[in-house]
Amino acid sequence: MTYLWLSLAFLGVSVVLLAAAVRAAPNPRAVLTRWWRPVACAGGVLIILTAVFDNVMIHAGLMAYAQSTLSGLAVGLAPVEDFAYPIAGLILLPALWHLFGRRGKDDR
Repeated sequence: MTYLWLSLAFLGVSVVLLAAAVRAAPNPRAVLTRWWRPVACAGGVLIILTAVFDNVMIHAGLMAYAQSTLSGLAVGLAPVEDFAYPIAGLILLPALWHLFGRRGKDDR
């Protein structure tokens, strides 16, 4: 299995859980309206941090990848597959919050 397929699996599960959370919400439009800006801002920060620190760690020799398992696309030294995990976490956390978290007055 390549890193790309593994990354797509994580992203797919995250998107499915987000769709379930939005669908289960009493007011799905309010959920999307309320959360898209903070999630987008956090996503931008996560992508920048991932790019910087992955490149530093790979350059320092702390991690290495078998070239046969990578797609070949990279941001500096960091393979694009490395960006899927923070993005999946960013999608997954609000989804799980809405599915299992404490309900606020906006979500009732």
